Amino acid sequence: MPTAIADTTTVRLKSVLDILAESVLSGETLGAGAVLAQATVRVPLNEKESELLSGGIPRGHKALTTATSKLVKAGWLVKGRSGWTITDDGLRATVAFPDPDTFATALAEGTPVPADVPVPTELPAKAAAPKAAAKAPKAAPKKKAPSKAAKVVEKAAELIEDAVAPVAKAVRTRKAAAKPAKASEETPAEAPSVESIDQPEAVAIAGDFNVLLGAPANWAPQYDESQMTLDAVDQLWKLTTELPAGHYTFKIALNRSWDENYGAFGAFDGANHELHHPGGRITFNYDHRTRDITLI
Repeated sequence: MPTAIADTTTVRLKSVLDILAESVLSGETLGAGAVLAQATVRVPLNEKESELLSGGIPRGHKALTTATSKLVKAGWLVKGRSGWTITDDGLRATVAFPDPDTFATALAEGTPVPADVPVPTELPAKAAAPKAAAKAPKAAPKKKAPSKAAKVVEKAAELIEDAVAPVAKAVRTRKAAAKPAKASEETPAEAPSVESIDQPEAVAIAGDFNVLLGAPANWAPQYDESQMTLDAVDQLWKLTTELPAGHYTFKIALNRSWDENYGAFGAFDGANHELHHPGGRITFNYDHRTRDITLI
């Protein structure tokens, strides 16, 4: 249970680190959304934290996502384009600060992990306990009656997990389709038809649904989770994800800042794009030639 030293968000942060450590030591790969969802299952949201914000995200889930920046600052977590990675220091921190209070104190005071603490190489006994604990009568009520917010968070996790897969699949499909063309004698003549233009270093979708993509906050183009991927074939920047049904607003921001951004109809610093989405998978395409977007 959380104490006066370790509040609920900090206890969930410890769970985030523990879950990442367990996934590394067990050889399992977890996306950011799945990690956050498991953390809220281990430390359930209270009534206030369960209140849904715009985009259908529980208040406590957003607070946790934002708070993960503390783990990054401590050097225990790295957020990259391919997902979240626990560092060696992060693994050692799970051993050095095993309980919520010492963990909270170390995180708040910037306490370094003692040099003599080794990097763990196997799962601690506690990691294997949940399955056995599930059989205990006392633990059963929590598992039989998950909160409404936990269900929402788990759904959000699935959405975040699926955000990356379509892009990778599309790239693999495109490469497979390109192999016969490479063998064809006509390929050299067709190659020049692919237009190449000067592209920005990065393109982000910055709007009120970035937390669903795993970013710490909405309307923040600097985060990896908000970045689109350039398709070298059609010269379009793309991002495919799944979103709950709802009304969303967003802009296209270049080079991880608001210095150059485009809104509706490709207007510089223009009005927000508006999306009335029925729910499900959607692909955003940004064309730097027109500064505008298309949706599929």
